[in-house]
Amino acid sequence: MLPQSRPLEAWVADNLQGCGRNGSGHTAAVQQSRGESSTDARVEPSPAFAVNGVSRVFVLDKKGKPLMPCHPARARKFLAQGRARVHQMFPFTIRLVDRIREDSDVQPVNVKLDPGAKTTGMAVVRQDGGHIQILHLSELTHRGAAIRKKLDQRSNYRRRRRTANLWYRKKRFDNRTQPKGWLPPSLKSRVDNTLSWVKKYQRFCPFTGIVLERVRFDTQKLQNPDISGIEYQQGTLFGYEVKEYLLEKYKRTCAYCNGLSKDPFLEIEHFIPRNPSKGDKGSNRISNLAIACKTCNQESKKNLQPADWISLLSRSRKKIDQVRVKNATRFLEGRRPSLASTAAVNATRNAIFFELRDLGLPVECSTGGRTKYNRSRLDIPKTHCLDAACTGHVESVSGWKQNVFLIKAMGRGSYQRTRVDKYGFPRGTLMAQKTVKGFATGDMVKAIVPTGKKKGTYIGRVAVRKSGSFNIQTNTETVQGISWKYCKIISRQNGYNFASQVSSPT
Repeated sequence: MLPQSRPLEAWVADNLQGCGRNGSGHTAAVQQSRGESSTDARVEPSPAFAVNGVSRVFVLDKKGKPLMPCHPARARKFLAQGRARVHQMFPFTIRLVDRIREDSDVQPVNVKLDPGAKTTGMAVVRQDGGHIQILHLSELTHRGAAIRKKLDQRSNYRRRRRTANLWYRKKRFDNRTQPKGWLPPSLKSRVDNTLSWVKKYQRFCPFTGIVLERVRFDTQKLQNPDISGIEYQQGTLFGYEVKEYLLEKYKRTCAYCNGLSKDPFLEIEHFIPRNPSKGDKGSNRISNLAIACKTCNQESKKNLQPADWISLLSRSRKKIDQVRVKNATRFLEGRRPSLASTAAVNATRNAIFFELRDLGLPVECSTGGRTKYNRSRLDIPKTHCLDAACTGHVESVSGWKQNVFLIKAMGRGSYQRTRVDKYGFPRGTLMAQKTVKGFATGDMVKAIVPTGKKKGTYIGRVAVRKSGSFNIQTNTETVQGISWKYCKIISRQNGYNFASQVSSPT
């Protein structure tokens, strides 16, 4: 861990009366603080020298400007002495009541990012040459899949209404232009979430720069590591239409039953269904396509997942089902992983860089290979947040064995006031107002129930009801029927849910 500067280690920084422990001394009335220089400061061991590291507490001055993060023990001392107030709970931030930024010294602090399709790792570090000290680790989980599901659902509702009620309405496409740099909402949310949290950290910490892993994946290289030259232009379908390619590949025979069904109608089959009854959604990649007869495709497999279909066929003793099990198992063992996450990272890499560049801070770009090299050389486990810490120029890392602040994008609610069933028909209405007794769904609350069957203390997200009887979702359970009178707000809902890993990464 980096040695801290004298002002950070000085015990007089916590003594408003002077150098002496009884308040006397020739520096009385000189107010020392974290980050302030002092020629009379005496160096003492600091609790910040923890072997495994500890997540720091963000600090603001009396005007709300960011100062250097401090150790939790020092933050507790400031709060106990009345020198600080709790400014925010997530992430935990205090505000000093007797300090301003101009009277304090700050050190270079960077935020490092490892953008991902589902989770983005973030690390706030103090850097001294090639050595970095990790001050704060966090992982941001995106909700792109949930947004895509909601948009598909809304599209189905609209299609049903148009078919049932407005069948005469013409489709309009000419006025649906897309601006330059447009991204689908599911991808745009990833960019917005990342930018939002960089701005939040910028308000709490004196950043001097941003380090971004601007990775780019070669999807053809992932499928065929030996591809080179003109093969990039002459892909799998070079010279073929999709169906003709599949017919030739499977010798114009059903890939499942080998023609035992005697069905002459052959169709393009998605091994992992495009619209499954449950589970993962397949793609249109060639590796997910096959030729199957109508009997196997529509009457036997339908929209089942391969594993579920194999399990169902295994109960049958028919010869055709045994052949289907054999062929489907061979497909299942040889199928390639989906590249949907890779495509999402490639689509958003430049958008995130341009947005961060507009913040006015210098942005350093790094590669995934450099991150892996740093992580392997320093023997650091692979997690999203530690990947972020290893981006850029790194010679050594300290303080990485600490708890991780987990952030999950939840959304800010819905404008929809009518509940619908799975077919899109209304089945109930929601209350018009979104707040009840000063509480809104998504607020973090602490409820202390003194008596009754639900006696106890509960901390978690609240779901409000018009009756005033709320539900509280804790880390382990959902407690129903808690009166609003027992609830106290810890943090207002802002579209995110927060947690912390129980143990440090190992």
